[in-house]
Amino acid sequence: MKVRVHVSLKPGVLDPQGRAIQHSLEGLGFNGVHDVRAGKLIELDVDESVSDEALDDMCRKLLANMVIENYRIERVAA
Repeated sequence: MKVRVHVSLKPGVLDPQGRAIQHSLEGLGFNGVHDVRAGKLIELDVDESVSDEALDDMCRKLLANMVIENYRIERVAA
């Protein structure tokens, strides 16, 4: 089974990568972009037996920095 973990910075945390993307878009002539927040997508291929609790534990212990990041787990149908 495929699992996607979407990790993003919490509101209020500065995002220098997002800011650089926004400035680059403006430099390329794309107007109307008011804010950019960059995140990461982690795809896991796991056994069907892996529980939601285990996935949550993986995120809390390794995949996301709980001080500055939020995460969302998405199970993807095959």
